[in-house]
Amino acid sequence: MDNSIFLAKFWGWYLLIFFLILTLNPKRIKQVFNDLKDQKFLILTAFIAIVIGLINILFHNIWEANYKLVITLIGWSALFIGLALFSFPKPTVAWLNYINVKLVQVLYTLLFLIGIFLLNTAYGIVLM
Repeated sequence: MDNSIFLAKFWGWYLLIFFLILTLNPKRIKQVFNDLKDQKFLILTAFIAIVIGLINILFHNIWEANYKLVITLIGWSALFIGLALFSFPKPTVAWLNYINVKLVQVLYTLLFLIGIFLLNTAYGIVLM
């Protein structure tokens, strides 16, 4: 299977599941942000984000103007957020709190739409 299709399926399902969990249990968001105050959780989260971002980039660093760009940007975003959490934890957590509070509905909708787009691309449900 092509790396791009595999990652489109992975990230599509991940984003859709993440959207559903946050929609059905909005208290989970507050819990995650409260847990980011704990240094052990913060380091573990940063480490996981760095690993996932780096693996995504190593397997898929394609800068074409299609769904492959979305996958590449997800990988780079994970890597940068992980590095920022690890290197500059307090400012990064403050920035994530600001983003979450101000743009929560936009982010949910964006996660959902990106997930649906990637799944549609991977499975070819609706032809474009």
